[in-house]
Amino acid sequence: MKPEIAKLGYISLVSADLEKSLVFFKDVIGLEETEQKDGVHYLRAWGDFQHHTLSIEQGDRGYVKHIGWRTKKEEDVQGFKELLEANGVPANNVEAWATPGIGSSVAFQVPSGHTFQLYYDVERPPVDEHRRSVLKNQTYKSWAKGVSPRRLDHVNLHTSADSSDTYSFMENILGFKMREFLANDAGDILAGWMSVTQLVHDVALVSRPETPTKARLHHISYWLDDSQDILRAADILRENNFDFVGPGKHSISQALYLYVTDPGSGCRVELFTGSYLIFEPDWEPIHWHESERAFGNTYWGDSITNKELVKETIEAL
Repeated sequence: MKPEIAKLGYISLVSADLEKSLVFFKDVIGLEETEQKDGVHYLRAWGDFQHHTLSIEQGDRGYVKHIGWRTKKEEDVQGFKELLEANGVPANNVEAWATPGIGSSVAFQVPSGHTFQLYYDVERPPVDEHRRSVLKNQTYKSWAKGVSPRRLDHVNLHTSADSSDTYSFMENILGFKMREFLANDAGDILAGWMSVTQLVHDVALVSRPETPTKARLHHISYWLDDSQDILRAADILRENNFDFVGPGKHSISQALYLYVTDPGSGCRVELFTGSYLIFEPDWEPIHWHESERAFGNTYWGDSITNKELVKETIEAL
């Protein structure tokens, strides 16, 4: 059997202004810090269970070092290494716990140029008593500070490379399923929403020939429980003097959204709720036409143009 990916794990982010990023993610978004080691800060939402879903460190500019994905079984890590190398993709072993909380990993580049790391073993650090939830099935107290999202949801990637190679790689090598996609009249896929879970997307990939570098990150997304949480988030962002896009509703994914940008790294964060889950084993990908792009982006709310969608991406290595 082929090895399998279980879920999106974490994003390794570099910031040009670490202090601003920490204030944004910890105080405004409301993530909890589990550890700080060698200048890297490790954060997670109150409903995240593993060591972290976001790491942030200081750099000369804002960019993403890599994106981590957890496999379904321990042996899947080595299984993916063998599968990748059999298909001509260099895959490097990363020593266990070199990233705090993350066991042995395999690092490689997908055809779009983005770097992925696959791992299975994780640590789940204990929570200080004053921060711990009384619920045994929840990590931290909810609503303790800031927007307070429950968990990491997905990433949205952009590339100037031939995206058809990446879609094929994601489906045939990594096991992602195409859930919805946008195509032009020639049948070329311009954007695809793919998942390994029941979510509409764990990752989206958008073809953007005009991007300044090959591999870009458009946004990372954290999940809020309902629409009222999105409205509450808008108030919190406004009280902290942040500009944002939304609230609105996407047609593609049917999710309620709000976009805000970290002033330290330039990383855009989507606060996300609603959407739908896919349980059908014979799900047929939903085909959106290029003429429907604007409608697909915004069902109602702020009108997001194609130009607005591509701005504020940051480099992803």
